Amino acid sequence: MAELKTKATKEDAYAFIEKIPEEQRRKDALVIIEMMKKSTNSEPRMWGPAIIGFGDKVLKYPNGRELDWFKIGFSPRKANFAFYISSNIEEMAPSLKKLGKYKTGKGCLYINKLEDIDLRILKGMVDIGAKRK
Repeated sequence: MAELKTKATKEDAYAFIEKIPEEQRRKDALVIIEMMKKSTNSEPRMWGPAIIGFGDKVLKYPNGRELDWFKIGFSPRKANFAFYISSNIEEMAPSLKKLGKYKTGKGCLYINKLEDIDLRILKGMVDIGAKRK
């Protein structure tokens, strides 16, 4: 069975953020870190080269495979912020209607910049994701 490529590392999440060239993007990333820290009561940890995760959980697949993962996280990509807050983003449909400008993928929420969304709605979504087992 293939091994998961994205694993927790010992890299410093704040040092990673400092390398983001755009000042506003760095500021947004720090706001997101503080939001997720409060929701999970966990410190940020790097997962792979570009994901910042919070908390711990074990993913269990129907075939019995188990993987260590984070409860919630995000990646400050060049084009947008990718949020990993739910395994099924459609479950958050009521919140998404009020969020603002975003896109979704299979399990991700994509936001270009924080000024495009209602931060209170995002915080509520983050809180829900943090409480999931």
